Amino acid sequence: MNKTKRHEIFSRLQKDNPEPTTELNFSSTFELLIAVILSAQSTDKGVNIATAKLYPIANTPEAIYKLGETGLKEYVKTIGLYNTKAKNIIKTCKILIDEHNSIVPDDQKQLEALPGVGRKTANVVRNTAFGHPTMAVDTHIFRVSNRTKIAPGKNVLEVEKKLVKFIPDEFMVDAHHWLILLGRYTCVARKPRCGSCLIEDLCEFKDKTE
Repeated sequence: MNKTKRHEIFSRLQKDNPEPTTELNFSSTFELLIAVILSAQSTDKGVNIATAKLYPIANTPEAIYKLGETGLKEYVKTIGLYNTKAKNIIKTCKILIDEHNSIVPDDQKQLEALPGVGRKTANVVRNTAFGHPTMAVDTHIFRVSNRTKIAPGKNVLEVEKKLVKFIPDEFMVDAHHWLILLGRYTCVARKPRCGSCLIEDLCEFKDKTE
């Protein structure tokens, strides 16, 4: 795929959705961090249902840490891997309180040092909360990148590096959200909805559907 075609793809995505954002509900950087930790191998919808009950009760590192693991589990037990996630969140809250004055750091290494926060989660937080041109590659973005040939790669890190290299700078901050939404609702896993895709004519997928 050439530079001109990539530019046109993101121009269309931008025109269709000028101000994309995550579908996770949050009102602070800390709430976003917790929601993203909870969202691993879970749906945004499921996370939003859980945090709608949790955040009115506890939405700061101190308040969630005070709940403790057992208390937190009562709010997140509908989410997959909730035992591990609850344990990690409590540890993360403790670190934020002790080492960061209860403020979520705007630094890749410091974020990745938090329990339950990997490269993808750190990228999401830095992009969505702090406006950095990072690219968090989830299953949707990995699929879209390979299927369309925007940035094909054998693994998540390879795709991430290619996307950062190939996406024009003017689109980079919002590209993460556009690609997730494209993969979630149009370029779906089993049978992509090519006929309703606004970049169908630019996509290089060989087995297009109606």
